[in-house]
Amino acid sequence: MVGLAGALIVFFGAAHTLGALTVEGAAEHAGAWLGRDLWGQSLAEMSPAMSAYWLSVNSFGPPLVVLGLVVLWLHRRGLMPPSFIAWSLIAWILVDLALAGPGVGQSLILLAACVLLLVAARRAGRGSRTGIHPGEGSAGR
Repeated sequence: MVGLAGALIVFFGAAHTLGALTVEGAAEHAGAWLGRDLWGQSLAEMSPAMSAYWLSVNSFGPPLVVLGLVVLWLHRRGLMPPSFIAWSLIAWILVDLALAGPGVGQSLILLAACVLLLVAARRAGRGSRTGIHPGEGSAGR
């Protein structure tokens, strides 16, 4: 469950970033980015190049990839990711839904990852009370 959750988080972050760069055409502004055209620009008067930058390179996508990789790293070492990761993402999803309304359902990917993390944490907590620890047992060994 935790591995799938981590993979979903990585997928969501990567899909958002790569989709912004390709499908949404943000990469067309790379010349402006590399030419330092963004330096000193006001966020209140956002240019198309700045908007594309915030949609892609400086979006939540890259940090979500890192977060998903951390979840996978912890899982591969038999460590349970802390539940605050899932609860924080759920809070963010709810704020996003309240402010922007329901989109095409892409938040469901992150929500599924959060549910998987919370269920795994609950099972691991129950296992620690019974003496069974995550990564132990006959499953997968």
